[in-house]
Amino acid sequence: MLHTWQLQDAKAKFSDVVRLAASEGPQVVTCRGVETAVVLSMADYRRLEASRPSLVDYLLAGPKLDDEAVAAIGQRPADCGREIEL
Repeated sequence: MLHTWQLQDAKAKFSDVVRLAASEGPQVVTCRGVETAVVLSMADYRRLEASRPSLVDYLLAGPKLDDEAVAAIGQRPADCGREIEL
């Protein structure tokens, strides 16, 4: 169960926040009523990190380009921009 802490309470009882994150799950910290941060156990953090793909895997999973799209990209003009007088 998520427990919400106001920032000043979380600072004053940080050891309790960490202990509850380890035993009961993520602890939400609010600042002026806005959810601002979450304290996670190391096990929860590692589980989240393990499920996140690497940048290379993410890019390789993108849309595949057919030959026509690759040819269209290759035909773009190599415009160097305009000259500016300084």
